[in-house]
Amino acid sequence: MADLKQRAQQHVDQMQHQHDSNSITLELIHRHAPQFTNNNPITQHQRLVDLLYHDIIRHGIMSHRRRAKEEDPLTASIKMPLASGRDFGIGQYITSFKVGTPSQKFWLIVDTGSDLTWIRCRYRCSRGDRSCTSKGRINRKRVFHAPLSSSFNPVPCFSEMCKVELMNLFSLTTCPTPITPCAYDYRYSDGSAAMGVFANETVSAGLTNGRKTRLHNVLIGCTDSFQGPTLQNVDGIMGLANTKYSFATNAAATFGGKFSYCLVDHLSHLNATNYIIFGTNRNQVKVSGNTRHTKLELDAIPSFYAVNVIGISVGNKMLEIPMQVWDASEGGGTIIDSGTSLTFLADPAYQAVMEALKVSVSKYQRVKLDGVPMEYCFNSTGFNGSLVPKLIIHFDDGARFEPHWNSYVIAAAAEVRCLGFLPARFPALSVIGNIMQQNYLWEFDLKGKRLVFAPSSCNSS
Repeated sequence: MADLKQRAQQHVDQMQHQHDSNSITLELIHRHAPQFTNNNPITQHQRLVDLLYHDIIRHGIMSHRRRAKEEDPLTASIKMPLASGRDFGIGQYITSFKVGTPSQKFWLIVDTGSDLTWIRCRYRCSRGDRSCTSKGRINRKRVFHAPLSSSFNPVPCFSEMCKVELMNLFSLTTCPTPITPCAYDYRYSDGSAAMGVFANETVSAGLTNGRKTRLHNVLIGCTDSFQGPTLQNVDGIMGLANTKYSFATNAAATFGGKFSYCLVDHLSHLNATNYIIFGTNRNQVKVSGNTRHTKLELDAIPSFYAVNVIGISVGNKMLEIPMQVWDASEGGGTIIDSGTSLTFLADPAYQAVMEALKVSVSKYQRVKLDGVPMEYCFNSTGFNGSLVPKLIIHFDDGARFEPHWNSYVIAAAAEVRCLGFLPARFPALSVIGNIMQQNYLWEFDLKGKRLVFAPSSCNSS
């Protein structure tokens, strides 16, 4: 009877998708919002040190992963809240995520560089079991209680899905009995580790017309053991990478093969939010300039959203950068990543960009910030941003991305700005981070293999 009811509900949900001319959207919040720092304010300098620490680790992980890997569209869309994590004490963007039946709400980092959507979770014990609070286990308020969800369906360890399809998501080969859930063990270079089991679950979300919908059989990670500081203020990660089981692929496939977001300024507080939309954008966000597009290279650097960069100009002068820097087949290449804050450039590009930009700020007193490995920071008292030369990233199909000047000459502390780039030893992956992306609308058309972008204040239309 329960199976019949679930299939009936799935049919109702599917019919609703087909008849609603809207999108699913989630609100985006930057991870430095107050509720993610326990309402303890942190300085701009502390924020920068934190995001740089995680960026450097993250780029190392990406480079390691990269070396190791070398139906008719529907008109409905999902809308989810999205905001800067400034008040959360972190450098990424956050969204709320409702999972389970009945649904439970969590805060997840929105990450286009991660494959798996996972949350802090109790699977093997009940709410009152004291073993859940032993060392290395989760002991915090926001925890997904899997036994309380009627739709929680673990992936069996003996299944082909566990043994083959989920290997890239760090599934384990341990399988003591056929009904044992498929387990995973994420290990990061900073010492962090996430361990748990895979399951299919129901995710609840809002449509752009104000109605609600549910996505069934979404793969999630139920993380019952986590070590390390990386996610201490949030509940997990929403994986939006270009892989079969990521949430982006799952949701976008249901709603026309697209997802989009507009990142508010990374220094914005919680009340400045926008949305991540799965499905047709339908002008949900106002744009303030020309809309441009370039090809998404979905197979060039597996799981990442790669683009064909051919050069960078500063002040209308094309910089001398070897083409190998942009060639993915020679160890280079460029990706768009929402989980990295600053922009990484392979050494030849980094040196050329820094030399070109230093000239415009050389008259200001140079400053060294403790714990900040950025090469060039300066006292910005009396600084005039109009003097900063225009930086443009050029794509091989003629498209140009022109970030706002304060996205690459960034506020680092009180009266201090820094040139917001980090070097990567060549051959290396170049990464356009979320600060460079801010105040732009980005649409990832997975079906059409196209990246659409336009300047925006990220205000809803």
